[in-house]
Amino acid sequence: MMMDRLPREVIVNLLSMLPLTALLNSKLVCRAWRTLIQDPFLIRKHLDKAAGNDPSFILESNWPVPDQRHFIDFFDHGEGEVVSKKFHPINFPTTAMSLIDSCNGLLCMHDSSRRVFVCNPFTRLYTELPELVKYPSVLGHLSFGFNQTTKQYKVIQIVFRRQLRRVDSGTISTSISSTQSEVQILTVGSPCWRNLGTIPYRFIHSKSKALVHGRFHWLTRPNNNTTATLLISFDLETEQFHEVHMPDSCCNSDEYFRQLMVVRGCLSAIVFRGDYGERVEIWIMKEYGVKESWIKEIRIGAYCLPPTLLQQEILDSGSVLRPTIFVRFLCVLKSGEILSVYKSKALVVYDPRQGTFRELTFPEMPDRFKIVVHVGSLNWLHN
Repeated sequence: MMMDRLPREVIVNLLSMLPLTALLNSKLVCRAWRTLIQDPFLIRKHLDKAAGNDPSFILESNWPVPDQRHFIDFFDHGEGEVVSKKFHPINFPTTAMSLIDSCNGLLCMHDSSRRVFVCNPFTRLYTELPELVKYPSVLGHLSFGFNQTTKQYKVIQIVFRRQLRRVDSGTISTSISSTQSEVQILTVGSPCWRNLGTIPYRFIHSKSKALVHGRFHWLTRPNNNTTATLLISFDLETEQFHEVHMPDSCCNSDEYFRQLMVVRGCLSAIVFRGDYGERVEIWIMKEYGVKESWIKEIRIGAYCLPPTLLQQEILDSGSVLRPTIFVRFLCVLKSGEILSVYKSKALVVYDPRQGTFRELTFPEMPDRFKIVVHVGSLNWLHN
């Protein structure tokens, strides 16, 4: 009864501060609250507040039980465990779904037949997208994002296709391999995909992607004849590709410049140094688009792994492999700790102030998994 006396905007502000699981439970209080919590204004306000917290994640099991997903919240994690919630299965009209990407609380997924879906794992709403542009036995690199200006969700498919071109020089005939990637895009809600033509890049390390300032960012290689790495962006509003300037000390070889992530809303790059890539630097572009604003903020040494995992790696392989092969950086938490995933089977937190590592687990944690950053929300496409 006391809540009924409060102004609506006060109630909305209070509810928007709740963790998502508590907000879901609040829908059961009464019909008035159920209606209020489904209001697009409250959903947007809750999403904005959640985006300001430490990142959360969707962890998808690959082994031993496939097609299971967990919501991992790092807002309150202890020495060795994190808070997790196992999702109820969504009644997709197909089986064996695989996680592609996450944006604004929504997941983009595909099945073995390359059917693509957008869903909210908390509300269990889903929609199937128009059929992908077909290529023989090829599933392109897919990315799912939102343009804040046009309020449109878009899915991009990029397919790398190597083309051989024969060049005759006198009596000598040689074949030259050219690099082309074909690009298709779908505006969610449209009936079909659009072809944007080709771009002269080969996408490498496709798992490493960053969405900043309404633009996707990837590491690419112009051709097979160079080890140089380029950082390119795709503007979701203009649908144009651009090259982004990297720090001069980080663009000599792709052996060093290997991963991207987002740190406090800024584009960030992971640089590996040393003969075996054993020293790691995290660079952050403080002012987007300004080359001189790249700053080296964090250094990590000793192979980026806690001693137990490092010792096991030595036993398994007989030598220490390069971190670029088996360590993927996910985010920097508000505490300054750095979260990474090891060989898709362990979550590792590094404290740069103490120089210490620890492995994180939770009940029912799978042996093998895929993980993406995800903001838990009641959001849906029309919101």
